[in-house]
Order: sequence, then structure tokens, then C-alpha cells
Amino acid sequence: MSSCYPCHVQIFSPPYSDSKKLIYHLKGCQGLGNKGSSPFTSVVSAAKVCGAAAESPSVKRLHLLVADKDFSFKAGQWVDFFIPGVSVVGGFSICSSPRLLKQERMIELAVKYANHPPALWIHNQCTLDSEVAVRVGGEFFFDPQPADASRNLVLIAGGVGINPLLSILRHAADLHRDRVNKGSGYEVGTIKLFYSAKNTSELLFKQNILDLVNEFPEKIACSLHVTKQTTQISAELQPYITEGRITEKEIRDHISKETLFYICGPPPMTDFFSKQLENSHVPKEHICFEKWW
Repeated sequence: MSSCYPCHVQIFSPPYSDSKKLIYHLKGCQGLGNKGSSPFTSVVSAAKVCGAAAESPSVKRLHLLVADKDFSFKAGQWVDFFIPGVSVVGGFSICSSPRLLKQERMIELAVKYANHPPALWIHNQCTLDSEVAVRVGGEFFFDPQPADASRNLVLIAGGVGINPLLSILRHAADLHRDRVNKGSGYEVGTIKLFYSAKNTSELLFKQNILDLVNEFPEKIACSLHVTKQTTQISAELQPYITEGRITEKEIRDHISKETLFYICGPPPMTDFFSKQLENSHVPKEHICFEKWW
């Protein structure tokens, strides 16, 4: 994957010296931003970087504390990412669950290094307490209501395409916990994650994924694929690793009337699996995908 942001990047000008001036400007500019998001339909909120760490050799993970209590998102959506002094708007998928925002006012992003100005800023200039502004957008999400019919989920990720799918996986786990603890709420079906990356060091959030698999073995399973592995695979990961790409047969084996498919990764991968699912007579409304550059 050549970048770390959905293909909805916008430009704004002039650059701003602080986030409050930036937010004031954004709220006064009708129509700025991405499809499905405008200052009149989606909250623009200040946010502060309260955590940053390397998730892989090429990906930096950020925790953002979101100021506006009206800011919300659905699992799978992205944010417009406005940086004071940087004239290009970033677009990064949220990889945390809506529950984390509700409980701690935090969202989590994982951004791959690229020459795109927002990604460069995150990797080279972003520090703890850096202030930015964020706004939610996107038509790619999983947001079932308590009375909705139970669905199985198949999540197909390539590279940093794991980000929105991890948000969906975490949200589904939260819904399942609620159902177990309260005896009511949405009934989650089975969830299978197929995730492909170059090597195990580029499999993002692998420990978080395995923790969920181990917590809910009756509900969640994963198949981790590596395409250019040159080092020995650890004993902990070995049971979940397949060397080689995700195959059409693996996905086809999970087709049913109750299954929803979510795909996010490089365009050739997204195009391939969405087309194969259509050819296998999966209804289009059961195939959701986010295209990335």
C-alpha cells in the first residue's frame, strides 16, 4: 500500500497558526471537506495528541483527546485531520472503538509514513500536546442497532487497511460483551478477519487482534497472511500465520446469507475481492469496501 489515507484528501488555505483559529474558519466555510462531511452536518473538534508510539517500522500510532463532547463516529469511519500551519488536509481512518471515545474522549489513529504533508507532520513534527482539529466522514461503517438481525462479519484487510476494520472488530467485541453481561442488545454473529501484510513486523495491532481472538474464541477468528517474510515467525504467531496472499477460496468458504463483507486495502486487492464476491452472488449491499491510494 503506497499511502495511509483514504482517497478524499482536500486542500484549504491559508495556513493557520493555532487550532482555535482553524476551527473558527472551518465552521464558517460551507462545503469544505469530504463527501458526507461538512461544517453543518459534522462536528469539527479540537483534539490534542496525548500519546504517540511506533506501531511498526513504518507506522506511527496516535491517541487523540477530543475536546467537543458532541463529536462522535461509527466504527469504520475516517477523520478529516486539520493541522495548523499545514495547508493539506489529511484523511485517516479511526482504528479505536466508539466505546473508547464514549468512555475516555479518545480516538486512535495509525498513520503510515509517506511524503503526504499530514503524514510527514505526524512522523517528523508531531509531539505530545500538539493540537489539531478533526471531523468525521465516510460511508464505510458497521453500526447495528439492538433489534437488527444477527450478522456474521468477514473482514478483509491489506496493510494499513486494517485501521477501519480493527475499529469494526473492536466495536463488535464491545457489543458482544454487552450482550453477555446484560443479556440484551445486538447479537453479534461470528467474525473472521483475514489480514495480509508484507511481513509480521508490518502486521499492525497483531497483539490486540490475538487478545480478542483469545477472549472470544467462539466468536472471533483470524488468518494472518505475510507475502514477503524473511525472518523466522514467532511461536506465538505461528498458528495464525499463512505465508502467501489471501485466496479467493478462503473467502468463498465464508459466504452465507447472514454474512457481511468489509474490505479495505490497496485498490487491486479491494477490486479483486469485491468482484469475486459479486461473481459468487453475494448481494451488493452485503459487500462494503473503502478504497485507498
